[in-house]
Amino acid sequence: MLEELERRNYSAGTTRNYLRFVERFAQHFGKSPDKLGPDDLRSYQAYLFKELKRFFYVRTLHRHEFREFLPYPKSPRKLPNILSQEEVARLINASSSLFQRTLLMVLYGTGMRRSELARLKIAHIDSQRMIIHVVDGKGHKDRDLPLSLTLLENLRVYWRRLKPRTYLFPSRLHRDHEQPISDKTVWVACTEAAKKCGLRKAVSPHLVRHAWATHLLEAGTDLRTIQLLLGHEDLEVTARYLHLSAQHLQKVANPIEELKLSSLDQTRPLYHRPRS
Repeated sequence: MLEELERRNYSAGTTRNYLRFVERFAQHFGKSPDKLGPDDLRSYQAYLFKELKRFFYVRTLHRHEFREFLPYPKSPRKLPNILSQEEVARLINASSSLFQRTLLMVLYGTGMRRSELARLKIAHIDSQRMIIHVVDGKGHKDRDLPLSLTLLENLRVYWRRLKPRTYLFPSRLHRDHEQPISDKTVWVACTEAAKKCGLRKAVSPHLVRHAWATHLLEAGTDLRTIQLLLGHEDLEVTARYLHLSAQHLQKVANPIEELKLSSLDQTRPLYHRPRS
């Protein structure tokens, strides 16, 4: 299964999760999953709704007879709450250190995924061309992001104070040989700052990424450019930001405005009373 995941270019994090779920599945029955039958699968139905099991049996073991026992669940597609620019400013201003403040600024100022931000190197920041290079992003693809002057000035102050050598955000756990922070550190920075500034929304690195993309759209950036900046494969994924943009919603011409309605009669009864 590990070879199959690597062949399909799954990320290291996804690979770890898939293997962990299969390990739990095997431990539940105390034997190798390829020795289990349909009756065993039915008893484990709650877990079989995970995409992992379908991948393991159909893609790795090529046992297509299990396909009917492993349906994909229909999960509701909910739009995330979006942070306003005022809320983003509150989040960044609530940071407890220069390290955390700079991390949150880069997160919002680039729209990076948290794993990409955690591995960002100083060499990837091109102040001459005002570009930040994302190297080996999701899907093992590189892309370039714009570097704002505000962000560059903050990065220079940060570098003079902390003097990181390789990674922009090095882990404090490895003093001898510099290592990047874990992506969990990015998550913690968001949640701690959100709690400190009193934001009631569930703030995560991905929500900050959503906010950056939505604010770009509201500022007039076209969807194709936003797609490239976010590193989306499909434009349809990027198009959901149309639903999140308040400005785009407000520009929709609602047809009810064109109806010739009679004036509101304040004396009209609240409810219709049927005749007896």
